[in-house]
Amino acid sequence: MDLDAESLASVIGSRVRHERTEHGWTLDQLAEHAGVSRRMVVNVEQGAVNPSIGTLLRLSDALGVGLPALVEPPRRERAKLTRAGEGAALWQGEAGGRGVLVAGTEPPDVVELWDWTLAPGEAHVSEAHSEGTRELLQVREGALVVAVADESFTLAPGDALAFAGDEEHSYANPGDDLTRFTLTVFEPGVGPGPRTETPHA
Repeated sequence: MDLDAESLASVIGSRVRHERTEHGWTLDQLAEHAGVSRRMVVNVEQGAVNPSIGTLLRLSDALGVGLPALVEPPRRERAKLTRAGEGAALWQGEAGGRGVLVAGTEPPDVVELWDWTLAPGEAHVSEAHSEGTRELLQVREGALVVAVADESFTLAPGDALAFAGDEEHSYANPGDDLTRFTLTVFEPGVGPGPRTETPHA
């Protein structure tokens, strides 16, 4: 799926609206379950915004579908192929970095596979995910600094790190060259219910 930002926002909006209707929820009810504002739900459903990854996680958890399901229409397949250069770019850095969701599984135990690129000096800060979330990453190019709560890890090409994703964490490129890393996120027990952490709109 090779979508520009506007097309992706439209796909996400349609899927959120579809799932909300399936639940028989009003806009206010989804907002309450997800812990986001009604205005945010309206903007997402209309495809008027490109919501943060944190907001998408809140919506997908409340709807019980998992983040990967929000970026494409529901379908049952034995296998889904994502070609090189395809995927849903859910994060864009100011210097050209991207966080691209390239594959994912369905609930209740959701696994996400990401292809991340950070330009020199770029960083992405992530709020704590739901309890039990774990992340695995491996650096493919450049240098990467990963901060998890009060610990910091500096990784070189080929280095890998496993850590708890249910604490605040960040990824940063401290070098002068492009950094690329592969990230896998495991989020168990995805289903209805509000998140408890503070959203980053």
